[in-house]
Amino acid sequence: MSIWTRFTRLIKSIFGGAISALEDPKLILEQNIRELNDQVPKMNENIASVKANVMMLQKEVRKYENELADLTAKIKAGIQANRDDIAERYAMRLESVRDNIASTKDQLKYASLAYDKALQVKKAFMREKERKIAEAKEALRAHERAKWQAKVADTLEAFEVNGIDSTHDEMLNRLQEQTARNEARMEMALDSVDTEGLKIEEDAQKIRASEVVKQFKLEMGIGDSSGSASEPELDISEQEAESGAKTIGKQRSQN
Repeated sequence: MSIWTRFTRLIKSIFGGAISALEDPKLILEQNIRELNDQVPKMNENIASVKANVMMLQKEVRKYENELADLTAKIKAGIQANRDDIAERYAMRLESVRDNIASTKDQLKYASLAYDKALQVKKAFMREKERKIAEAKEALRAHERAKWQAKVADTLEAFEVNGIDSTHDEMLNRLQEQTARNEARMEMALDSVDTEGLKIEEDAQKIRASEVVKQFKLEMGIGDSSGSASEPELDISEQEAESGAKTIGKQRSQN
């Protein structure tokens, strides 16, 4: 390997890497899209020039054909008038017009082929342009999505780095512990209450109320007065008081 080749490779390796580092793929793709779109008007101008050449040649062919028909008619008229000199003069012009028609038709043939080829090239270019633009736009959309994802990742990383994440979990645990302690205190308070005794007291109050109502019914003559079952049952204290009163009454009668 020559020294110059090695030196060239060295220069390319240095400046090529620097250029690659400075290039922004997003900006380059956007510029490529603009350039592809800008090429369409230029291509249309070239195609229009080719089409104009075809139309011009077509007009020349029609002009020469009209001239050929006119000369043919004049030659025939000279022959009919026995004016061969006039017919020969028009005949010389007729040969030149025929040569021009043949040459112009050849030019028109190649111009028409060039125009058809230009249309095919444009069609292929437009198809390739649309494909490249679609690829570029999809790449740009993917780039924007990646930028958004990077921002989200940065936010999450900052969320953890700044201690918010750990503080959040710690506060949740502390609130859950306080809630559990309060629930445990409520259960212990409920367990300490004599609910069974309260139920018995409540039932006793209902029984006493029922007996009072029965007593009122007896006094009013509404309830069933036959049998001891209708009379209100006396509790032990009342029975003892009644027994004591009967004993005192007997003693007084004996005295």
